[in-house]
Amino acid sequence: MNSFIIHGDICYAADKNTLVTRENGYLVCEDGICKGVFGTVPEQYVHLELREYGGMLVIPGMVDLHIHAPQYAYRGLGMDKELLDWLNTYAFPEESKYSNLNYADKAYTIFTDAIKRSATTRLVVFGTLHREATELLMDKLDKSGMVSYVGKVNMDRNSPDNLREVSAAESLADTERFILNTQHKYKNTAPIITPRFTPSCSDELMQGLGELSKKYGVRVQSHLSENPGEVEWVRELCPWAENYGEAYNRFGLFGKPQKTVMAHCVYSDDNEIARMKENGVFIAHCPASNTNVASGIAPMRKYLELDMNLGLGSDVAGGHSESMFTAMVDALQVSRLYWRLVDQSKKPLNVTEVFYLATKGGGAFFGKVGSFEEGYEFDAVVLDDSVLVHPQQLNLAERMERAVYLGLDEKNITAKFVAGEKIFV
Repeated sequence: MNSFIIHGDICYAADKNTLVTRENGYLVCEDGICKGVFGTVPEQYVHLELREYGGMLVIPGMVDLHIHAPQYAYRGLGMDKELLDWLNTYAFPEESKYSNLNYADKAYTIFTDAIKRSATTRLVVFGTLHREATELLMDKLDKSGMVSYVGKVNMDRNSPDNLREVSAAESLADTERFILNTQHKYKNTAPIITPRFTPSCSDELMQGLGELSKKYGVRVQSHLSENPGEVEWVRELCPWAENYGEAYNRFGLFGKPQKTVMAHCVYSDDNEIARMKENGVFIAHCPASNTNVASGIAPMRKYLELDMNLGLGSDVAGGHSESMFTAMVDALQVSRLYWRLVDQSKKPLNVTEVFYLATKGGGAFFGKVGSFEEGYEFDAVVLDDSVLVHPQQLNLAERMERAVYLGLDEKNITAKFVAGEKIFV
């Protein structure tokens, strides 16, 4: 079942500067692994099933490095507030509802069904601090066929009474139970250590989370340098830290020993950036939420020039859409504003670069993911862009760009594959 050939118009990013296109190409999948793109079917693969998608766009699956599953239900609300007010007015009250498993079941079913219908094949997900609800979310994501890391959030200070864990010790015990319950249970999903952000986690809790990450080899996700008020708050809470990143790094929660993804990084200073580079921290660029809650514009051209580990995040519900096509367009647009209004030495991002970020760039967090090069896991989305009628002759790169900007949605997805398994028709 996981060995076949796809015929179609194939497009993928080999690196941040190189978009590879082949019209009427043949993409070979063997045991869930890409064997390459060819003009004709190689002799050694002629025995494989040919799946015909002639005239359709075939692209790698999209990777969402940062999304809040419990916030999906209220996306598009409260976009007139800045980050900290938005959290207190919308995010925290909504997330408190997930102590009710019936509510969590209903909401997470809606979330999972929506992501499955999208072009996203892999995602890194925040749950809530409620362990049972987060394990329920993992059950649903695992069955969806998509690949994910899911975190039980940690919060033991500066949080509402109904969304604050009793103590660091209890938070750590519940997190260890979460890891033991889920680390080897699933085929498609795994736990990830998830301190919400430094203001909501005491030093004692952060120390313990770092020890759990090391003990069980579990990856880490959190937020970093998103908003000026947040950065100043961290400076007050952690006067011993030279920057926000050090508030994670001291506790082993910043890329070493385990892979780490930090969302936003809008206001990272040079020392923080240097430590991220040294530790291999992944940056999840979330342009929609940075705009919606008035945080600012991340310096993505600078990060690209430094060859940082980079990907995109929808950041629902700070971001208003789970579509990674929307995230790509937002990234393009805010980079133009950064160039025009902030630093004219930093040229705007181009389509090839954001396509790379949404696929191979973010995919690297999962391993060899996000490309059709030989040896990569076979994640693919087939798009019927014939609905975008046009009188001119467009090449494949132009068709891809147009499909992204005009936001082909689930109605135009003909097929979706993860590691060679077809999960959506």
